[in-house]
Amino acid sequence: MSQVSGDGPGAVHGDGPGAVAREFQSLVEQVFAHRHRYYELDAPTVSDDEYDALERRLREIEREHPELATGSSPTATVGGARSEMFEPVEHLERMYSLDNVFDRGELEAWAQRVENGLSAFPPMLCELKVDGLAVDLVYRDGRLQSLATRGDGRTGEDVTYNARFIASIPAQLEASDPELPVPALLEVRGEVFFPVTTFDEINAHVMEQGRTPFANPRNAAAGTLRQRVDRRLDDLADARHRREAALAAGQSADRIDQRIVRLAADAERASGQLGGLQLVVHGIGARTGFDPQAQSQSYAAVASWGLPTSRHTKVHPNLEKVMTYIDHFHEHRHDVEHEIDGVVIKVDSINDQQQLGATSRAPRWAIAYKYPAEVVTTTLEDIGVNVGRTGRVTPYGVMIPVRVAGSTVQMATLHNASEVARKGVLIGDRVFLRKAGDVIPEIIGPVVEVRDGSERAFVMPIKCPECSTQLAYEKEGDADIRCPNARTCPAQLRERLFHMAGRGAFDIEGLGYKAAVALLDCELATDEGDVFALDAAALATCPFFTRATSDGPQLSANAGLLLDQLAVARGRPLWRVLVALSIRHVGPTAAQALARTLLSMQAIVDADHDTLAGIDGVGPVIADAVIEWFAVDWHRAIVDSWRAAGVQMSDPQPELVGAATLAGLTLVVTGTLTTMTREEAQEAVAAAGAKAAGSVSQKTDYLVAGASAGSKLAKAESLGVRVLDEEQFARLLAGGPEALT
Repeated sequence: MSQVSGDGPGAVHGDGPGAVAREFQSLVEQVFAHRHRYYELDAPTVSDDEYDALERRLREIEREHPELATGSSPTATVGGARSEMFEPVEHLERMYSLDNVFDRGELEAWAQRVENGLSAFPPMLCELKVDGLAVDLVYRDGRLQSLATRGDGRTGEDVTYNARFIASIPAQLEASDPELPVPALLEVRGEVFFPVTTFDEINAHVMEQGRTPFANPRNAAAGTLRQRVDRRLDDLADARHRREAALAAGQSADRIDQRIVRLAADAERASGQLGGLQLVVHGIGARTGFDPQAQSQSYAAVASWGLPTSRHTKVHPNLEKVMTYIDHFHEHRHDVEHEIDGVVIKVDSINDQQQLGATSRAPRWAIAYKYPAEVVTTTLEDIGVNVGRTGRVTPYGVMIPVRVAGSTVQMATLHNASEVARKGVLIGDRVFLRKAGDVIPEIIGPVVEVRDGSERAFVMPIKCPECSTQLAYEKEGDADIRCPNARTCPAQLRERLFHMAGRGAFDIEGLGYKAAVALLDCELATDEGDVFALDAAALATCPFFTRATSDGPQLSANAGLLLDQLAVARGRPLWRVLVALSIRHVGPTAAQALARTLLSMQAIVDADHDTLAGIDGVGPVIADAVIEWFAVDWHRAIVDSWRAAGVQMSDPQPELVGAATLAGLTLVVTGTLTTMTREEAQEAVAAAGAKAAGSVSQKTDYLVAGASAGSKLAKAESLGVRVLDEEQFARLLAGGPEALT
């Protein structure tokens, strides 16, 4: 089954495509809570069999729905420590997405725009579009400094530690031609993937164990690369140390021995999976001492230094040759060593690339020609609708389950009522189904020839299925119909509460979907503005947050978890607060841009349209959305309620930590700090004029190490980087380097 939503992935909850996502989120919350009690509090509340049953179900869901699995899932972490986000890595040059074309006409239109921009048709480099995970690698003086995921294009996740397990990623570049030395700085872009043969072997092994295979190589590669093997090994070393201490004290080590076996097997499995990954380089970013004139020339150079490039890359002089290349690999897409979903066409000349430039999301000098996704037929049994957190009402198709493009699909988006009418599908139809982009299942249209007269038309509801409010188009010409009752619609309220607790917003571990429903059902929250005012007395009135005891109802563990997490969430940085408000179009990237530039909620409220639109990463559409949102009185009341409850509404000002006391320095913050969150520490570093880097290198001046600092601490010590504790960090912020002498 695939997730579909009125407002994005995970936004649907009820008897529809969000059912699996709800169960998954509930299981994640339970497993993390039980791990905390078992490993850290030594006070488990369930038996081992009960815990194993929860974790088995979680793994089962991830096998069937790999789009739900993330690097922070319990199945990707070990022991009781809660998985943290990867350290951020800022790319030296921005990584862009690619625009797509799907037929020759669209490709010709793109090529004509390129020719118009250059006054001539340029040589085009063609390469296969690998079905893998985009990564960014930085080499300094030939040595690998960082491996990061693409992330939002500006900042990715630091997975450098895992590079040591991937044979095709060289730790040191070597020049094979004395006239082409390794540059002092080289940033390359590539794709990490599982070869088809390796992927098939992995799935064969999985199926031998009676488990559901991975859906596709991309999901397998992404999940594998984003494992925290360093933490697995740290946990294993710690367990072995604890075993030695227990034996020395004459205590039993049976339980620790069992944990060592689990940790060792988990670390071996993770490192073994990483060993099956391969890299192919398909671009360059920042560089010093290397000035290629063409993309193809850069590929030849990086290959000579030991980086893997594709043997299928070709430069063609005209569009006919380009189309021949596209057609050839469309026919032979399964004959290459890795899965592909199309061909990437790039202007070969670097100067021409620079002349053409880029839009806000994609280069104008490159395009992805996407091959048609696999198409199957199945029966459309029903059409339902979902109401998302912004009121968007989205039809979705319910079908007889069918396997397509490597996964079993039962739900598919129909986008809006106009799309249903345009496609002419009827309930009961045999329909063509495809996975657009191999990700989102889409109903193409009906197989009209097999209709028998029993089919019936879908009628879009005229009232909200949740609150009975008359549905309407927000503006003339809109494609999406919405429930305008944003204030009290139960569906929108549930989705907004669930959204504000998400990892990209306040990250409130105790506020899952069931908890959000309970708060509304028990009338403890009329909207998200009430959440931070919750206390133990209020939760005690709601059965969801209590448990029966011989002394009467008592607050349950989930109530304590929610209150603890609310206390932590009050100190989240401003950008997370903005995301939590459910302002249309304001996701993490736009929220970070707003917070970084304006520093406080009040400054954002007071800013005019030109100021907001002029912020890099915002623009006029988001500026309009921000102004419209804050123009609503009950929206502002939510902000006021959070502020009154102690939610942080501004980020540190430079003058609060001393003007530029750390100017020119580079600091890395790692581990768990007791006086501030890591995000707050990084903001304090930036406010003092220093760079808050995501990884340790020879250019790092100080490493601020909290508890469980891990591999960054070891690297800092090996490089001779000075390590500071929290007290020294506070002195450094207040008085600069002189305060440490």
